[in-house]
Amino acid sequence: MTKKMVAFVTGGVGGIGSAICRELFQNGYQVIAGYLPAEEDVAQATLKEWRAEGADADIISGDVGNFASCVEMGKTIQQKFGVVQVLVNCAGITKDRTFKKMAEEDWNAVLNVNLNSLFNVTKQFVNGMTDAGYGRIINISSVNGKKGQFGQTNYSASKAGMHGFTMALAQEVVRKGVTVNTISPGYTETLMTKSMPADVTKQIVDQIPAGRMALPEEIAYVVGFLANERAGYITGVNISCNGGLFISF
Repeated sequence: MTKKMVAFVTGGVGGIGSAICRELFQNGYQVIAGYLPAEEDVAQATLKEWRAEGADADIISGDVGNFASCVEMGKTIQQKFGVVQVLVNCAGITKDRTFKKMAEEDWNAVLNVNLNSLFNVTKQFVNGMTDAGYGRIINISSVNGKKGQFGQTNYSASKAGMHGFTMALAQEVVRKGVTVNTISPGYTETLMTKSMPADVTKQIVDQIPAGRMALPEEIAYVVGFLANERAGYITGVNISCNGGLFISF
């Protein structure tokens, strides 16, 4: 029997992250979802749900903002599962404030988790991909990394930085069979957005030409497309999935 390809998804038990994991294991991948130690209960419940569906899935805790933690996660994953063929950098946080009120710790925390994590995590797996001659690295950014957003200088900067990382690394590894791409979701239906007041939700949706937020599964579908072996000629690009909220070429 052919061995399954291995996919690692950081932030894999969150709203978008868990949908990405489900898309990948439904597409035949062995999936490992990363999560923070504080999310242990959620992670265990999510894993139980996946396995009840017959998923070939597992979970691993760690801190993507800490390089040493990522080294340990990388070692554990590779010892247990072998070479990771698909890496999805999905972990992210927000600490919204206007720039006038933003504290240094708010800036550093968001840049560390959202942007520095790309170095911390990708560093653990990219050499294995290039040595094997195959890999897919998919970074989950945001529409606000393209257009900016009031009260999100830290978040917008971190998500814009992902595009630069993607374009540069894509050029370095494409001849080794590794692609690097970014997806920029717009507002997406998750537990967080569902808990917002109705008037705030309406104000957001009124800005979106599609007239609704994205479903997490719609973002996950794009990940599945880019992860496919047949997507080997697509690299260094950013794919928007925002319902027309921000349109560019």
